[in-house]
Amino acid sequence: MRTRLLPLLIVLMAAVLLALGFPLGLSTAGVEQQRVVVDRIDDAARFASLAQFVTARPATNARDKTPEEDERLATLGTELARYYSLYGIRAGVFYRDQTTMAAAPAGLSVPHDGEAAQAFSEALAGRRSHDPHQIWPWDDTGRIPVASPVIRDGDVVAVVVTDSPTGQMRSRILRSWLLIAAGECAAMLVAVGAAFRLTGWVLRPVRILDVASHDIATGRMNARVAATAGPPELRRLARSFNEMADHVEEVLEQQRAFVADASHQLRNPLSALLLRIELLALELPDGNAEIASVRTEGKRLARVLDGLLGLALAEHSDADLQLTDVAALAAERVDSWRPLADDKGVRLTYEGPSAVTGWADPVALSSALDAVVDNALKFTPEGRPVTVGVAPDGERVQVTVADRGPGLTDDELERIGDRFWRSGRHQNVSGSGLGLSITRALLAAGGATITYAPHPPHGLKVTVTMPRTAP
Repeated sequence: MRTRLLPLLIVLMAAVLLALGFPLGLSTAGVEQQRVVVDRIDDAARFASLAQFVTARPATNARDKTPEEDERLATLGTELARYYSLYGIRAGVFYRDQTTMAAAPAGLSVPHDGEAAQAFSEALAGRRSHDPHQIWPWDDTGRIPVASPVIRDGDVVAVVVTDSPTGQMRSRILRSWLLIAAGECAAMLVAVGAAFRLTGWVLRPVRILDVASHDIATGRMNARVAATAGPPELRRLARSFNEMADHVEEVLEQQRAFVADASHQLRNPLSALLLRIELLALELPDGNAEIASVRTEGKRLARVLDGLLGLALAEHSDADLQLTDVAALAAERVDSWRPLADDKGVRLTYEGPSAVTGWADPVALSSALDAVVDNALKFTPEGRPVTVGVAPDGERVQVTVADRGPGLTDDELERIGDRFWRSGRHQNVSGSGLGLSITRALLAAGGATITYAPHPPHGLKVTVTMPRTAP
């Protein structure tokens, strides 16, 4: 779930940052260019004031100049030349007929097209030239023309034109954009970190709920969730989950108590009934079929009651987990069952290392192995092998019991371990259908699992898995 929620949050945050970054970058470029334009307007206004004194004399022909005016014209030319030398900005003062009053560099003339020509025309009309188009960092041929009118006695007699290069301005815009990009990247990293924390905060109760649900599904009914973290909705869900788990545990406890009590209470009447059957059999001829049938059913009922009581106790007991030598325990159980296997003509062998440790309840594991080995010996024909093996598997230890019996179908493998279930093909084999259910309950209490699989070409393979590290 986190892998789906986290990319969504990152995409949304990236979209927000881009939505803020692009306008900021455009605004920064516009502000930088506007600052340059304002500077050029101020410069053009200063040159216009100098040019005004050059033309400011009462004369019929404005081009007839006095020595004083020639000095002012020389000053204007000197200022323009210094301006061009210092800043590399071309500037000139042009009469209305586009002839040159003064210019730097020499030979500068009024452009006949483009933004400079338009600015000249607007200045002749007495207006400030419009703002030039936006120059971008990659526009290495772009320039900024600015024109300012020279006014004498209310008339425009000349125009100051500046034509600025944009290299430094483009560099400043690019640096600003790099700073913005760096800020965006930093903000994105912070946003990703915040998204990790946010998704962790939101999904942590969900993960805890998932773990608790798995624990309950595997038999650890005491699993609960702390309803103190996450959004309010998930806290309410956690409280509801705990209430549900309490109710389920209470119902199961009542069921286990009923089964245990019923099994215990029925044992005494059943024992008395079996005793009376034996006494009655003394009064009848030997080999009476009805008495033998009643005796067999009574013993079968006794096994069922013993199984129910054992299942109730297994589901109710707490595991005593210890660091256990699983290999030694499995080998010891094989030695214990070998005499029975020899009587049936079944080859029972142990395969594996002499020592492999794992965390398990030794008593529960022994009982589980006894049930699995007993089940394998029941269904393995004479002369066939039953193999018990132990092997480490990463952080877990596996105990396998493989037989060469008739095996089970896929549908039967799904049902094996259910209470009272027995394959319809094996009803002639004695048993109550509770042994593997008890085994699963014993193992689940200690955090172990039991699985069933085919053992090609035929047979059943039972695998008991337990952790190698402390739970």
